Amino acid sequence: MIEMQDIFNAYGDEYRSGHKLSIVQHKAMNAIMNCRTENLGGHVDVCPSCGFTKNSYNSCRNRHCPKCQTFAKEKWIDNQKYDLLNVGYFHVVFTIPDILNTVIYQNQEMMYNLLFRTVAETLQELSYDKKYLGATIGFTSVLHTWGQNLMFHPHIHCIVPAGGLTGDGKWRNSRKKFFLPVKVLSRKFRGKFLALMKKEKLSFSGKAEYLSNPNAFADLIDSAYLKEWIVYCKPPFKDAGCVVEYLGRYTHRVAISNNRILKFENGQVSFKWRDYKDDSKWKVMTVSVEEFIRRFLLHVLPNRFMKIRHYGILGNRNKTKKLTLCKKLTNTVLKIKKKASTLELIQRMTGRDIGKCPACGADRLIHHFIIRPMLC
Repeated sequence: MIEMQDIFNAYGDEYRSGHKLSIVQHKAMNAIMNCRTENLGGHVDVCPSCGFTKNSYNSCRNRHCPKCQTFAKEKWIDNQKYDLLNVGYFHVVFTIPDILNTVIYQNQEMMYNLLFRTVAETLQELSYDKKYLGATIGFTSVLHTWGQNLMFHPHIHCIVPAGGLTGDGKWRNSRKKFFLPVKVLSRKFRGKFLALMKKEKLSFSGKAEYLSNPNAFADLIDSAYLKEWIVYCKPPFKDAGCVVEYLGRYTHRVAISNNRILKFENGQVSFKWRDYKDDSKWKVMTVSVEEFIRRFLLHVLPNRFMKIRHYGILGNRNKTKKLTLCKKLTNTVLKIKKKASTLELIQRMTGRDIGKCPACGADRLIHHFIIRPMLC
């Protein structure tokens, strides 16, 4: 299978020499290029029964690496499944119109934080309104910055339990269909985002430098007000198990997975993408290696930026106390939290027990010695 690592190893240095990259983009490229190679070190496993040896190299653990995110996803899901309630769940998506893409990209950390804030306030304020639910809800929000074609497309996915806590400490279920009208969500989201955006100290460069002129910036804001901002709600999940799988699909996804890369030859990369404007048909897109790398690097997030956030009854403040109450009120079975080991998670992912010898089937391999990393 062709991997992102192969493309970076073949063309990464050439791309860097011709393009100005941020520090986090350099780090992401280096991590992906060296992931699970001798450069990062590792260890040698030996079977005491038959003498079989196996080299295991360390992962880079970079959150943009397609290789590392499958395990990170399983680990995160294993931890989150204890917070699920015995209620329905909704999936709501908030999208920014593309006329703001340049402003957002040139001010990433500030604008991504603003996006999280306005989505959270929109959901919380409307759900607390007695006209809709009259309760405090909880939800998990995940930032994605890409579309299927790898172009810049910032949007937030929210997984929302169907109900919330009232002021007198009771659980109130929402309607079967999403309890907040999509049009109301869209208008409030648009108004909040643009009002706060006008107060931010934004910087502009290149083709967007003209926005430093207050009149030009005001025209952009006016144009954004005239747009219909897209907020949509998918049908509710069948059960908690579906929520877990769905969460995993969105929380640790990277811009493109290795299995979507089909061909890499003659300076061109072909990859699968789903065209949502054409009945979600799978199609193949071919671009130059330079363009493919450019698109991938658009989605490297600022250093230490939190792309998964929890709010309301799922927020960190008094979370244990609030969740315990919610579980009682929704007849959710209280489970003792037990973290799965690394071996258990890998077995769940692959269906194989990597602790056993693949040659003779002996119950365990032992670490024989450490392979020192070649990179400092």
